Amino acid sequence: MNVLTEWTALACRELGIDPSAVDRDALLDLTKEVAHGVTRPAAPLTAYLLGLAQGAGTASPDAVERLTELARGWERRAGGETA
Repeated sequence: MNVLTEWTALACRELGIDPSAVDRDALLDLTKEVAHGVTRPAAPLTAYLLGLAQGAGTASPDAVERLTELARGWERRAGGETA
């Protein structure tokens, strides 16, 4: 078992989350796109906001994909500014 898998399992157990409900690769892709396309500090913030929305039941089923696409298009939205 690798470190990321171990940590994910431990964190899920601590938080009472079923690890099979976590799409780790999609979340990592999301945070990568936000960190590189928007700004690094926005990556953990975005993951946290997504978690809040999931917990509140307000996140759409495609929220991760939508946020990923927003991050990919951020440079265009921000008029070329990425920092």
